[in-house]
Amino acid sequence: MKRNQILIVVAAIVLVGVLFFLPKVVVNEEDKSNLAKSESPAATPEGHSEDDGHDHGAEAGAATEAHMTASPEQLLALTTARAKYNKASDEQTRNRVAPELAEAYANAAKYDSAGYYYEIAANARGGEKSYKRAGDAYYEAFTFAATQERASELGAKARSMYEQVLKNNPTDLDAKTNVAMTYIATTNPMQGITLLREVIASDPNNEKALFNLGILSMQSNQYDKAAERFQKLVSVNPAHVEGTFYLAVSLAETGQKEDAKALFTKVKGMSSDPALTASVDEYLARLN
Repeated sequence: MKRNQILIVVAAIVLVGVLFFLPKVVVNEEDKSNLAKSESPAATPEGHSEDDGHDHGAEAGAATEAHMTASPEQLLALTTARAKYNKASDEQTRNRVAPELAEAYANAAKYDSAGYYYEIAANARGGEKSYKRAGDAYYEAFTFAATQERASELGAKARSMYEQVLKNNPTDLDAKTNVAMTYIATTNPMQGITLLREVIASDPNNEKALFNLGILSMQSNQYDKAAERFQKLVSVNPAHVEGTFYLAVSLAETGQKEDAKALFTKVKGMSSDPALTASVDEYLARLN
């Protein structure tokens, strides 16, 4: 989970006393006809996709300010790669250039477009690694979806790519964990939880699965179970900032205020992020 996601969740706890924010949010603005018009860094929010000839879906929301913008260098590289792709005179050449364009989109944090072109390359070449790159890009876009509809759309795209990966390599637990999380945004979230439990059964120390199960327990107000998951996580990785933070939250919500205070103080020493520090201080103020 990204740092901005932590802060949004903290705000949710402070304001309404519940955790509800999954996945994290970002804006995708599509109504731009020319990449050159958006070469100012401030004009291109993370997760945004230009009009590149396919339908990503328009998204808007207040989360724009929370995300970084693409640099002029990244936009220049993207412009160059797009021109190269557009000038390709045949499908074989476009398929060969597609990974380069996808990488340029990914470097500029335009993940839905990156997934689109990685998918083109994967369908042309095949191979576990190619489909994994496409799945990872779509999954990243999924985590920034601004609406339930968009999350469902991108989650389905990610699953379709990961299914190709798991078909060849059923032991890829990272892909399986990501598939699980896309199901959380559907009408069948239990399927995702079941998959996460399968990951834990295969690898009891899997940090990603432990973290996500902890978050899901918090969302359903099962803070005792969440504390168990995060306690296991920080025992596996004592330097896990997010795990330590959420363990503190879980302990606070189960009435273990002194232990929670100690962990919140520890979090402040683990990260120099001023926004995170401010959020921890706000939570500490509630406990005092």
